[in-house]
Amino acid sequence: MLFTLKKAIGGLLMPLPLLLLVMAVGLFLLWRSRWQKTGKIILSSAWLILLLISLQPVADSLLSPVENRFATWQESRKVDYVVVLGGGYTWNSQWAPGSNMIGNSLPRLVEGIRLWRENPGSTLIFTGAAAQNNPVSSAEVTARVAQSLGVPRSAIITLDKPRDTSQEAREVAKVVGRRPFLLVTSASHLPRAMLFFQQQGLDPLPAPANQLAIASPLNAWEKAIPSSLWLGHSERAIYETLGRLWQKITSPSLKPGQQGASG
Repeated sequence: MLFTLKKAIGGLLMPLPLLLLVMAVGLFLLWRSRWQKTGKIILSSAWLILLLISLQPVADSLLSPVENRFATWQESRKVDYVVVLGGGYTWNSQWAPGSNMIGNSLPRLVEGIRLWRENPGSTLIFTGAAAQNNPVSSAEVTARVAQSLGVPRSAIITLDKPRDTSQEAREVAKVVGRRPFLLVTSASHLPRAMLFFQQQGLDPLPAPANQLAIASPLNAWEKAIPSSLWLGHSERAIYETLGRLWQKITSPSLKPGQQGASG
């Protein structure tokens, strides 16, 4: 119940539903002669904010600081485990295997397989419970896609109970113990994930994937035209900011030294 409530509230706090709600309030006030000025201010402000966070320069300036905490893993240090955290997914056996991995999950898997190949004899650990009304878990779908890309099932461990990052950290701890391992997740999510895993007394090595903020030059018109792509980047930055805030509120035992290590 708490998990569902957390997801629902978090979803409503995302820019698009929140700004649409604010706009609805503004529109309502426009029809009330006594509150027309207030309605105009609210509606205009919400429209302007939506416009700004749908522009590439604004969106990626919000996302870059969140994503750039850790560099892509290039070190020669060898590990026994590569942990790939679960993301969006579905399951349709008629689709190309990778099409079942939605949004951030496929880039995570690709980076996980790259690191697994650089660590001969290592094991891939995939996490993630089954979504509601889905008979296959996120971890299992990831394993099936990995197999379609040449990873033997004997090199895969699936943990299909965790529903969020905190639970993923607890389940991974039961497998890896005190041994260091590569932790693969989206670059924006990695700082928060590192804290959860360090809380379990683990020694995760950060391996970011799915970087989104664009550093290469763009055409002027690409920067000037609002896009759902850039809005998605803003949403990712805001989502992780809210996630870090919730983490601090619900994790009073987190030591300041651990926070510094991740950020």
